[in-house]
Amino acid sequence: PCSEVIEMSRHWTLDDIRWEDFDASKVDPDILKAVKAAALVEFNAPDYVTYLCNVFSDCPDVKEAIYKWGTEEVQHGQALARWAELADPDFSFEEAFRRFRENYSIPIDEVESVRGSRGGELIARCVVESGTSSYYSAIRDATDEPVLKQIASNVAADEVRHYKLFYDQFHSLDEKVPSKLGRARVALGRVSEADDDELASAFYAANTPFDGSVAYDRKAYAKAYEKRAFALYQRQHVERLVSMVAKATGIKPHGWLMRNLSKLVWAFWDRRAKQLARVAI
Repeated sequence: PCSEVIEMSRHWTLDDIRWEDFDASKVDPDILKAVKAAALVEFNAPDYVTYLCNVFSDCPDVKEAIYKWGTEEVQHGQALARWAELADPDFSFEEAFRRFRENYSIPIDEVESVRGSRGGELIARCVVESGTSSYYSAIRDATDEPVLKQIASNVAADEVRHYKLFYDQFHSLDEKVPSKLGRARVALGRVSEADDDELASAFYAANTPFDGSVAYDRKAYAKAYEKRAFALYQRQHVERLVSMVAKATGIKPHGWLMRNLSKLVWAFWDRRAKQLARVAI
């Protein structure tokens, strides 16, 4: 029946989450800290929508995709925030988001891509979606809390669709796009930004006293976030991440080069996670 097709194809809402299944005894404190920070970053999507629509001001199809993406990202933030407030009744998402916005913002008035080209911008978005899809898959597989598992599963699936959304827009651009080498440079540049102020600021805003008694230290809170994030990943999550980034750059994701690179990336990841586990922060 048509009604069943609509039900299957529609995007999930907060009302679809089985909030009544929440089990406080299965909340992991470190995962909770990571989720609080992630909620802030996801909810901050409107700034990225503004920036991206400036960059693609004369591309209605791309702008339509951006608006759809932004709406779903905000919903991710809302779902994660609601779960965090269930898991920690003392947590105020509204206050944490206000602190985050005071400490971090992106240049929304830019009209040229900071990636050097509009094609490069779309590749950078693919890299981000590669990271978020693998990250929420890792949260889904690491948590025993049933509501968070459902949310993370939904968000991870959305992020894979978002990757395809930007990937398809890249291949539909009616203009010269970066070469494979150029795409690889953009991808590496975006990956290197993983320790920037955004994640550090989000972790600080969400996980320190709201009275300002603890000063912000970018390096310290970037490491605090990294410690929780790296601990979540299993090998298959890292391999999936590498494969998606490779595809975005035009490299065969399952070729000899990427198979060996995946092994190296996992070895680094595993070693880094063990190092961070010994750090008290």
